[in-house]
Amino acid sequence: MAFRRIHDADPLDPSVLLLQDRHRSHFVDTEQLQDVLRPRQQMRAFLSMWRLDPRIRPYVIRAGFYGIYRLGHIIIDWPLITCLVERWRPETHTFHVPLGETTITLQDVAIILGLRIDGPAVTGTYMVDVAELCGDLLGVTPPADALRGLTISIRWLCQQLSTLAADADEVALERSARGFILALIGSFLFPDKKGVHVHLCFLPLLRDLTLTSTYSWGGAVLAHTYRELCRASLDRRCGISGCITLIQLWSWERLHVGRPDFGRSVPFAAPPLPHGLHDDDVDGVDEDVVDGLPVQHGVHPEADADVAPEPALPLGCRWRVPLTRVLNPSGVLLLYRDQLDAHDDVVLHAVYSRRRSRRTVKAPSCGTH
Repeated sequence: MAFRRIHDADPLDPSVLLLQDRHRSHFVDTEQLQDVLRPRQQMRAFLSMWRLDPRIRPYVIRAGFYGIYRLGHIIIDWPLITCLVERWRPETHTFHVPLGETTITLQDVAIILGLRIDGPAVTGTYMVDVAELCGDLLGVTPPADALRGLTISIRWLCQQLSTLAADADEVALERSARGFILALIGSFLFPDKKGVHVHLCFLPLLRDLTLTSTYSWGGAVLAHTYRELCRASLDRRCGISGCITLIQLWSWERLHVGRPDFGRSVPFAAPPLPHGLHDDDVDGVDEDVVDGLPVQHGVHPEADADVAPEPALPLGCRWRVPLTRVLNPSGVLLLYRDQLDAHDDVVLHAVYSRRRSRRTVKAPSCGTH
């Protein structure tokens, strides 16, 4: 869909983009809206409150969320997110750039976040008995002040379940793991605008953690991200929720705007494809799989066979390293707008492959980069 250049954001043909009079770009173009979206993100606070106990690590791995935990907190460039929201069209679910249209795909979610994109859909019910559900699966019943409707306080989960007794049995370990994963879901994958509560509709899906890993979490995250982008792009919204880290990492992988450069580094180690992706049936994935990911910290090919290696990390973890901004300044909304308007080659179309890039990264740890 064609757009006029820089100083007129209205579409040339309004017959498809019917929501232009409500769209954020219209309010920006008429100087009615210049604010940067800046919702609160709680992933860093969650990781500071709940340090993963080594005893529940196998449960988190079994459920398929260990890659999300290792991805951790990445500082969000809110002017970049704002600029992308201005380009998002709810009519087509795509970002409109001078070259044409581009969007985040299931393949991007699987490669960047390492989430499964096939399997049963992530669905839930609002008809739950909170006391019974939490007592059964978490071993604790939340008080009224820890609840907001059918959402539960992430801080309360951390306070109740993050500390384990030295002689904790398997039931206690599994309950703690469920609480950790539920808080991780609410802090990273499906956060609200404040990121302080998580919906209890996800908790029944954590009853059997082996079964949990079979659900299409990647599909649910992508659908939720689309919905939040649509909401944020209309009616002068001042905030955005959803998996903002996915939007930013996708932008860094696919767009030149605001993308930092890597600092010091160590060699890559190539992982297998995430669930639901196969190099022989997914367009855009090279036979050499994806860019090499960080060598697992403390685990080497020649290590003792009795030491179980960590699972392969998602591609997004390569940004969990010291980054520099020398060649590409960041955090300036007007600069981002001009860069997107001025360049016709803004989108990188290279496949996810080791041959695409030989950049190297340092094995990440949880915390800020």
